[in-house]
Amino acid sequence: MLKPFRFTSAMVLCVLLCFFAAHAQERYGIIPYPQQLVPQQGEFVITAKTKLVSPAQFKNEAAQLQALITQGLGKALPVAAKAGSGTIVFQQNDELAGEEDYTLKVSTTQLVITAKTATGAFRAVETIRQLMPPSIEGVKTGKLLKIAIPAVQITDHPVYAWRGMHLDVSRHFFSVSYLKKFIDVLALYKMNKLHLHLTDDQGWRIEIKKYPLLTEQGAWREFNNQDSACMVKAKSNPDMEIDKSHIIHKNGKTLYGGFYTQAQMKDVIAYATARHIEIIPEIDMPGHMMAAIKAYPYLSCAGGSTWGPLFTTPICPCKETTFTFAEDVFAEIAALFPSQYIHLGADEVEKSSWKNSPDCEAVMKANNLKTVEELQSYFVKRMEKFFNSKGKKLIGWDEILEGGISPTAVLMYWRSWVPDAPIKAAKNGNHVIMTPGNPLYFDGIPDRNSISNVYHFEPVPKGLTPEEAKYIIGAQANIWTEMIPSEKRADFMFMPRMTALAEVLWTHQSDFDGYEQRLKTQFKRLDKLNVHYRMPDLDGFTGENVLVGKTVLDIAKPMPDMTIRYTTDSTAPNVHSPELPKNYIIPGSGTIKLAGFSPSGSSTEIYTLNYRKQSFFKPVSVTGLQQGLQLDFYRGSYKSVTKLKEKADSIIHVNNAVIPDSLGDGGKPFGAKLTGYIDVPSTAIYSFFLTADDGANLYIDDEKVVDNDGWHAPLQKSGQIALEKGLHHFEIKFVEGGGGYTLKLEYRVNGGKIQLIPDEWLQSVK
Repeated sequence: MLKPFRFTSAMVLCVLLCFFAAHAQERYGIIPYPQQLVPQQGEFVITAKTKLVSPAQFKNEAAQLQALITQGLGKALPVAAKAGSGTIVFQQNDELAGEEDYTLKVSTTQLVITAKTATGAFRAVETIRQLMPPSIEGVKTGKLLKIAIPAVQITDHPVYAWRGMHLDVSRHFFSVSYLKKFIDVLALYKMNKLHLHLTDDQGWRIEIKKYPLLTEQGAWREFNNQDSACMVKAKSNPDMEIDKSHIIHKNGKTLYGGFYTQAQMKDVIAYATARHIEIIPEIDMPGHMMAAIKAYPYLSCAGGSTWGPLFTTPICPCKETTFTFAEDVFAEIAALFPSQYIHLGADEVEKSSWKNSPDCEAVMKANNLKTVEELQSYFVKRMEKFFNSKGKKLIGWDEILEGGISPTAVLMYWRSWVPDAPIKAAKNGNHVIMTPGNPLYFDGIPDRNSISNVYHFEPVPKGLTPEEAKYIIGAQANIWTEMIPSEKRADFMFMPRMTALAEVLWTHQSDFDGYEQRLKTQFKRLDKLNVHYRMPDLDGFTGENVLVGKTVLDIAKPMPDMTIRYTTDSTAPNVHSPELPKNYIIPGSGTIKLAGFSPSGSSTEIYTLNYRKQSFFKPVSVTGLQQGLQLDFYRGSYKSVTKLKEKADSIIHVNNAVIPDSLGDGGKPFGAKLTGYIDVPSTAIYSFFLTADDGANLYIDDEKVVDNDGWHAPLQKSGQIALEKGLHHFEIKFVEGGGGYTLKLEYRVNGGKIQLIPDEWLQSVK
């Protein structure tokens, strides 16, 4: 006889705590979450009768709050001289420690903002904004009768001073209106730096009055191979269509491009300044200068610029005319941008032209320089002195370490395959901004792991003392736009994963479950702000699927107002495609494409589901096995796993589907093959999820289960196979193009949890 189930007091308390925690995350859905938040009962109600009290030093911030209230009520609040019941009060307090510190006290009778500086006051306004209903957004004059804000006490400050986003406007160009929209989103989530990558081989995007050809010629190009790749992808994804507003026809040619006049950029800077965001300009030198060299060929050592083995011909650091040009350009940049920083770039320089230059031979001899790396350092240090003369600090990508770095330069770390670079710089006393490609290159195609990877990123690398760690001043995410040709695609690539980075850098507390709950409250606001964010992932399927009898596709919606739409003719689903029925029976072998859509038109990724009929693979009988896999290692560059040579350079034994760090070979390209057997514990359809940077394929019983081949950023692909209980041939082929690498294999069976392959499942011949 079964005994009746009884709740204990501890169980009841646990349930109540979970309920109240979830309710608090929904009621106070703030990102980044404040350092200290104490819930209070009730709410403060803003009506047309509410009064605003503010000192003169917070005039701009009070105006920002008035603008939000006007968006809700349709009118600004009357201004009062004294605080009292029914008032919103700004107070200045010098005793607060930091420039961005603030407190917020919201009761049923009063809302009080306290800050040391105007910046702190503005951060408080953005917190209040997130506590307001999303309906205030997207309109200039609303028609609400009231705006209710939940009562709360907040004490808040950021952990990191540099909380940045980077936007490359050179590869593909973005309008002034989009820059302002981008700034609004940064401000909403308390980011404070916008790094604008204004020049590169593919285009020069800022007016320089002394050198008009930089924009007359350098801002325009005929379609290149990246544009062509985007055009191909646009056939199945309209967000990949090149923005027609940046295409012109001139002298019988179709040209793509655009640039910002200095007057336009001043307007953008003023817009950002009002929202307490610093814009840092990057003019990339001495490499990535093809657009400039084509306009002014004398800038390179031999005249003109072409593609070398890896990168384009750089400007010549051995001619005074080069420095005259550079100083003229940066003089205008320094006058235009009030930021204390200028980014020199100084990355990925093809130095072979310097080795063959008589001018460089003379400069190296005169300055006792032994290598071309030291010659680059000579250029960087000379430019830093010029920056300093203009009251600016130099930032460079981490290549500025090579050949020697000055003690005052700021290093931006991106090369994850050079893990000691930020450690060396910090130990040398240089400030460091962390922006490693994995996970902070937001041009990498997102998958279900992307947000979690960003949220769990730790800005301070291991190997630093607490004192040395202070030189890590923060981090930023980068958006390189070779394959981001439209504003919608840019939105999709950086939102919402930027919100995860915002919480890492402001709060630096790990509460991923709470963050995910609060993120759900942000989507309606983003809808109103016309941000075409990537919606939460759909689940319950793989890319490659097998049919064994009747197969039902039933996908749980991650958001209640999401509509899942599908097609069966290989076209991309859109908001007009049919809605996926519940418990949809797969009709047979073929392809289904599906995507989720919000009422505003934001979407998930477009998922392609291929179905094929398959019988269960029978196990093999093998003796003399040991736990783990054989790993064959191949030195050299392989762009596909199908190109691995027959004979390995070395063979080792590993416990699971992993590539040991010891085989990384200092960031050089390589290939690997992991072979053995997988011992599955039951007869079932197994789903496998293979994450790779660069490429990898999974084969079981000589059947290709997952195809994740080619060079790309960390990306997950998935597939299924029907297996009978027992041993089955197992193989993973992997290629790394150079740089940081990732390989992870997970599985799921019968709709269960996605998890790592257990070590004991993998075996190989002794």
